[in-house]
Amino acid sequence: MNEDAPATLTPSRSWLDRLGQMLAGEPRNRAELMEELRGAQVKGLLSLETLAMIEGAMAVSDKEVGDVMVPRAQMVAVDADWTFAEVLRVVVESGHSRFPVTGEDRDEVNGILLAKDLLRGCAEGSANEGWQQQLRPVVMIPESKRLNVLLKEFRASRNHMAVVVNEYGGVAGLITIEDVLEEIVGEIDDEHDDDDDVAYIRTHASGRATVNALTPIESFNRHFGTQFDEDETDTIGGLVTARMGRLPVVGDSVVLDALRIRVTRADRRRVQQLRVAPHADE
Repeated sequence: MNEDAPATLTPSRSWLDRLGQMLAGEPRNRAELMEELRGAQVKGLLSLETLAMIEGAMAVSDKEVGDVMVPRAQMVAVDADWTFAEVLRVVVESGHSRFPVTGEDRDEVNGILLAKDLLRGCAEGSANEGWQQQLRPVVMIPESKRLNVLLKEFRASRNHMAVVVNEYGGVAGLITIEDVLEEIVGEIDDEHDDDDDVAYIRTHASGRATVNALTPIESFNRHFGTQFDEDETDTIGGLVTARMGRLPVVGDSVVLDALRIRVTRADRRRVQQLRVAPHADE
């Protein structure tokens, strides 16, 4: 080692030493830790994305399942006495991979149906012989369970969905591993999520159309020849929500100006995709 070298540390090493000393010494409050991390981001030692993920990971330990679950009213479930064709339609239109299967009411959850199991049954030619035989066990958890505990259980069991029950034993909603991860890393888009570069309206040979819920009212009117008030809402998804008086769920439909508009994709925050057809055809 060069004894003539200056004893000063580089800014990076100095910050790391301070952070190490802080973590190794007497515990401090979270606010002070976040102040150090934000200071590191300002100095260029952390990216904004990394800082956001750290904040999300720390926040997860403070949140409960009830804070982020998909509410019961917005669950996409299938009925145990549905035909195979009815189940397949919901699976295709929703784009989800897992579905609670309910009995006579939504408080009776018989199991979880995986789309891949249904697909395997189609390939083997046994789907119509009783899709109910393909159900996986359902995991029930309370609304009060901490998200960090649930994430650990998801990883250990390799299970990706749980049904949430309230204090009275009734179904309050459901939660997936993606819901928990999104609290850490932000919204996760997949191949079923809408993309801003995709055309707002896609017309099919049947005459029906698949419509992005963010389609401006002006564009919708021009395409379908309607005259919806552009001052009422900005998008067709907003118009459907306003006319229904609540946040729609998959399968909901409404007749507007001789058009049957059905919700085919939605999450717990907004409508995402609609199917539009002349009301007479429906």
